Amino acid sequence: MSKPAIRRRSPPRPALRPAYRKILELNSFNDFGLAEPITRALAEERYVTPTPIQAQSIPILLTGKDLVGIAQTGTGKTAAFALPILHRLAANHVRPERKSCRVLVLSPTRELSGQILDSFRTYGRHLRIQSALAIGGVSMGAQVRALLNGVDVLVATPGRLLDLVQSNAVRLNSVETFVLDEADRMLDMGFIRDIRKIITKLPKERQTLMFSATMPEDIAELGRQMLKDPAKVSVTPQATTVERIAQRIVHVDRGNKSKMLSDIIKQEQNVDRVLVFTRTKHGADKVVRGLVKDGILAEAIHGNKSQNQRERVLKDFRNGRVRTLVATDIAARGIDVDGISHVINFDLPNIPESYVHRIGRTARAGADGVAISLCSADEADYLRDIEKLIRMQIPATGIVPTRTAQRPPQHQQARGGQRNNRNGHRQGQRNGQHNNGQNRNDRNHDRNREPAAGQQRQAHQGHQQAHADHGQNKPRPVASTQPIGSAFANVPFMQSR
Repeated sequence: MSKPAIRRRSPPRPALRPAYRKILELNSFNDFGLAEPITRALAEERYVTPTPIQAQSIPILLTGKDLVGIAQTGTGKTAAFALPILHRLAANHVRPERKSCRVLVLSPTRELSGQILDSFRTYGRHLRIQSALAIGGVSMGAQVRALLNGVDVLVATPGRLLDLVQSNAVRLNSVETFVLDEADRMLDMGFIRDIRKIITKLPKERQTLMFSATMPEDIAELGRQMLKDPAKVSVTPQATTVERIAQRIVHVDRGNKSKMLSDIIKQEQNVDRVLVFTRTKHGADKVVRGLVKDGILAEAIHGNKSQNQRERVLKDFRNGRVRTLVATDIAARGIDVDGISHVINFDLPNIPESYVHRIGRTARAGADGVAISLCSADEADYLRDIEKLIRMQIPATGIVPTRTAQRPPQHQQARGGQRNNRNGHRQGQRNGQHNNGQNRNDRNHDRNREPAAGQQRQAHQGHQQAHADHGQNKPRPVASTQPIGSAFANVPFMQSR
């Protein structure tokens, strides 16, 4: 008689840590324990379920801990830091000191700064919170007056903030919470030196938050300097594209791009709003002229436009009066407009990470989107870098043109559109001198501008060279796709001290 089989009991699974279990169970904004005026404002905005970065970040920030978050645009990270900041301000409501702020938020562009301030005012509409905006492109007078009696929340771009500090219009020694948003974009735009100056003026005892879509070495070094034993949050793999975006490449000769763009806008189905990206300011204006000539109403937005012009164009784009907007990369993370059905890259970006941020303007809030990129023969290297970064081959149409040039004429456009033909060369030089003088005036007037395309490419090549120094045969590193536990394992300042 055989003995009955003995069923061995598997060892019990280890219980989840309380903090992690709590994060998993947060399915409603009411679960965070936020102040009633804040939850009332969220209900009025019909916010019910937090996004992943909100569910992970808000409980951590409510404890006052430093945090670094890896998150792309469109993931809801503004509310992830705005809601706990407002809750802490409401719980400790004191009058701010004159010419000071309790919360400082830095962002790279004017448009993004304005949207962050709007979010603070929306979520805190039932709180007695004073807020102000400090950006370039407008007179400093109104900003100085707004800061005179002190504010709770100041949202600023780095250049204008330093101008206000140097003119003694604001002091930063009372900052309780410091937020650095879009840190990698700050690096691309050359603001790291300004940020280091700002950090030296902040008190040592503060809560610091840093959000970035990617984590280059310069940003990691900055984090080591300003963060104290930070919590780590990563909600999506770095530098991945949204799955709901239908991407495709159209191979076309550079001279035929303008006609191809007009044909695409006229022939594409279900076109609501179209956002077209160019590499240079001059190129954006030229594309607008071509579209208008073909009967398509379009406007341009870039660093040479005044703040009033940019606000007017964005307003027309939001309300549907203008359905085609042409922009440079300064708008890649600064435009937050619902209903963008198509993103078209007239010029492929010379920094592959910018491709992710560009096409992230569509497929918002669960909608579908289309991203079309026009690729000429001299942009083949850019396309290869993009596909390597996003780890996929983008479907392509058209015949690959014969490569006749080494690189797009981006440097010539940046210097004023010099011509290589015999009759136009001297005139192009005169245009370059005129534009260089105008650019110097722009720098004095507004330090918050996008860099020239050549500078961006040079900075990106510098990052690649830094990696290449460790080994000649190593491929270009791509972002980690591991969960949060291992995504930060090799970043030194992410480890506990």
